[in-house]
This record gives sequence, structure tokens and C-alpha cells, in this order.
Amino acid sequence: MTTLQSVPALGTHPASGSLPSRAETRDQLSRATYDLLVIGGGILGISTAWHAAQSGLRVALVDAGDFAGATSSASSKLLHGGLRYLQTGAVKLVAENHFERRAVSREVAPHLANPLTFYLPVYKGGPHGAAKLGAGVFAYSALSAFGDGVGHVISPAKAQRDVPELRTDDLKAVAVYRDDQMNDARMALMTVRAAVDAGAVVLNHAAVTGLRFTRGRVTGAELKDSTDGTEFGVDARLVLNATGPWVDHLRKMEDPNAAPSIRLSKGAHLVLKRTRPWRAALATPIDKYRITFALPWEDMLLLGTTDEEYEGDPADVSVTEADTAQILDEAAFSIRDQQLSRDLITYSFAGLRVLPGGPGDTSKAKRETVVTEGRGGMLSVAGGKWTTFRHIGRTVMNKLAVLPGHPLAEDMEPMNRLPRKLPLPGIANPNAVAHRLLVDGPAPGPRMAPDTARHLATHYGSLAFDIARLANENPELAERVHPDAPEIWAQVAYARDHEWAETADDVLRRRTTLTIRGLATDDVREGVEKLLADRD
Repeated sequence: MTTLQSVPALGTHPASGSLPSRAETRDQLSRATYDLLVIGGGILGISTAWHAAQSGLRVALVDAGDFAGATSSASSKLLHGGLRYLQTGAVKLVAENHFERRAVSREVAPHLANPLTFYLPVYKGGPHGAAKLGAGVFAYSALSAFGDGVGHVISPAKAQRDVPELRTDDLKAVAVYRDDQMNDARMALMTVRAAVDAGAVVLNHAAVTGLRFTRGRVTGAELKDSTDGTEFGVDARLVLNATGPWVDHLRKMEDPNAAPSIRLSKGAHLVLKRTRPWRAALATPIDKYRITFALPWEDMLLLGTTDEEYEGDPADVSVTEADTAQILDEAAFSIRDQQLSRDLITYSFAGLRVLPGGPGDTSKAKRETVVTEGRGGMLSVAGGKWTTFRHIGRTVMNKLAVLPGHPLAEDMEPMNRLPRKLPLPGIANPNAVAHRLLVDGPAPGPRMAPDTARHLATHYGSLAFDIARLANENPELAERVHPDAPEIWAQVAYARDHEWAETADDVLRRRTTLTIRGLATDDVREGVEKLLADRD
């Protein structure tokens, strides 16, 4: 690993392209009264902040940890219509999901999403027959107006050419459909950047220690910066609680007698090295309602997910031995044993789905968004799914427009007057970006490696050129962080100066893919921490 010399921050003022310091951001948050304070930097809070800032409101966003630091970076990495929802007759929901999926992957963030072919294997004695699944994938593709082709059925032999580790014993047929996938942490981070570009003020690693009240109404929050212990506060005309699994914890700050409003379902995943290339994903029916996924993702294989009620502390959620065994056992329905060796596991993660309160099997519960108003006027938003993150932001904004007394309506542009498909920063054709990175390297010295160029293009879009310039100006930053990963040190400096990275985990787990690849070694972590410390 390259030993980095000191690489100072590239600027200390937004005008130079770098972010303001945390002290400057705290001061800005403390001095103003915001129209909307969003507490919670998961994708629901981020999307709402983005849409609120677009509408002309003065917006602040804070999170106790990192942006997308919990559930929003622990998803199955899919933008999908929800094939299983057809089982419950939710045709309209699937059509709406498809609209959002295609908008994000084609027009909003084509640089961050990519199409993925899915194979549904039909085994002898399985929960569904070939005719039923064939009709299902046809209906699924019809609900997306056949924009991704027509769902159909193929032979096991043809499927195995794309998925070499497919188990073919008792395999009768394979149904085919298409959806999209993404790197959820990168998608969330680009949405934060879009919110800031629209005028929002954001700060991660700032925990709420209490709420501010004026004549019984919630009018702000007290916060503590976990990086240095500084305490400060934010005033706001309206506070939105978008804390995901912690939503009821904040509601009790508003009203100690508030009844529970949600329940939690844990979804665990495993990341494994691939033994052979995969050109399609597997979606294997486990029972009438559940599907287990095997997804080629970030040059790895992503397996999951579980779906079981969770009643513990959200901060303690983790992948247990029982979760690992379940995921591997279910994957073995359709994947050969050599791909499921525990020695291939590089990482595991678990997130919590937020579901409306009430009885019933969590695997059958709808992933719907609920917006409620508390006794002190604080709004709480919970639930939903990654695919519809833009729709959720619009839903919350429409709720703000019709609040009793219309406190914000006069100051905000109606959602129907704003662009429906505003792109995220860096929008570009990733193939074109990768090509440019390869051919436009520095005249002296080595050109960028093809895997690095592709990685930068599909994680930053046109912003990859900013990272390439850093690498060109400082050869040390052009070196790989780890020899077995495509990332280069310029990405760490960029995360520090432009992407709110404060800790090594911010960089290794969410700004890059080093942790999920099992490459966040002590040496790598030490190098990242050193570069982060050079911000001042």
C-alpha cells in the first residue's frame, strides 16, 4: 500500500468547491430560523430535504450518524417494481413503482443505476409452476409498458450460460424479467448533494439531545456534534421526524405518552466473492410470498434477505449465525454448493424495515409510507421503499402544503409546478465517462486502469472527472487504496472535502466499497484516517 504524505484539504470555502467546516455549518444552523428542520439523514429525510429546498423553503437536515448510515445503506440495492406485490393484487402499486424505477434509472440517475436481468427458477415441487410464473413476469413487464422487454420463460440450459452456478437438478424452466440495481449509499449521497445544491444546510454526526418548544409547539432541536462534543441548537417553523427505526424515540421526546406507531422487520444480507462471472441475477421463490435474491453487485455476489420482526434496540441490529445459516440454506435452493462456501463471505449487514404498526406476518406487510402529526406539531414520516424515494419526498411536501393553518404553503412552490424528473448531480452516460477517463489520462505517467475508470464512472458520473484531476495533480492519490479494489486515494480526499466524510467507516463503508469487499484492513484504515485528519 502506498504511504501517503500529507494531502491538505483543497479549499475551505464553498466557492472553492470544498465544503464549509463543521464549525461554520453549526454557526449557520444556530443563527437562522429554518422553515423546515429534517431530523434523520436516511433516504426519506434526504429526499424530503431535497424536494423542500427545491420548493423554495429554507431547509436544514441533521443526522446522529452518517448520511444513509443505517437502513438506507443496508438494502438489497434494488430499484424494482415489486414482483411479489402481484401476489396480493397490488397492481396499481406495482405500476407506480415501475414508473419511479424507470424515472430514476433512465432520467434522474442513469449514472448510478444499471439494468439487471432476473431469472426465476421453477423447480419440481416448488411453490409456483412455470405457467404461473410465466404469466406473472409477462404481467409485470406489461405494468412497465414493456419498457424493459417482455417477461418470458427460457430453458434451464440457456439460463445456466448466464448464471454458471445455477443448480439444474429438478429445474423445469426459468422465468425472465428485468429491474434495476444501484449502490444505495452512493445514491443517497448524491441526493444529499442535490439537496445542498438546492439550498439546504446539512450536517451529519449531530445527534438530537432534545426538542425546542414554543407555547407547546415543537420549534427546533438541541443537538450535540459527536465529532467534538459541541452543543448547539436549530430553530425551525416545522420539524420533520424522519429517523426511521428511531421514529418513536423522537416522538416520545415530543410527547412522553405517545403510543408506538411502527414495528420493525430485520433484513440481513451476505456479500460473497464470486467463483465465476454472472450475467444475470436469481430471484428464487421460497414460499408463496417470499423470494430470496442472488445478485451480482460490485463484482461480488449479494445474497438475501431475511424478513423477521425485530424488537431490540435499532442500534444493535446485526447479522446473527441464524441469519447466515438461513440465507445460505435458502440460496442453496438454486445455487451450487461451491459458490456458497462460508470462506467466500467478505461482509454481512442488516437493516430494519419500518412497517406500520399492527399484527400480521412482516413478509406480507405493505411497504407504505405513513405521515403523522404529533401533539406538539412535529410531523413524523416512516416506511416506504428505496424505489419510491422521490415519490415519498413529494408526498411529504404535499402534506406540508395542507397542514392546518397552512404555515408553510405561502412560502413554498407547489410540487406540481416543479420538474418531475430533476436529475441528480453527475448525470452522464457512464460508458462515455469511463471512455474519457481512459483516453484523457495525463501525458506523462500511467493511464487510469480500466476497472478504476468504470468504478468512478458508475459511482460519480461526470463528477469522476474531478477525482481524476486530483489524481493527475498528485500522483500519490492516483494509487489504489488496496491492490484488490478499484478505488484510488483521490476518492478518499474527495470524500473528505466534498462528501461530508468524517470517519474511516464513512469512507470505507459508504463512500467506497472497500468494507463490503472485505478489504478494510488495518493498514487501509490507518491510511484513510491519516488523510481525513489532514482536512485542516
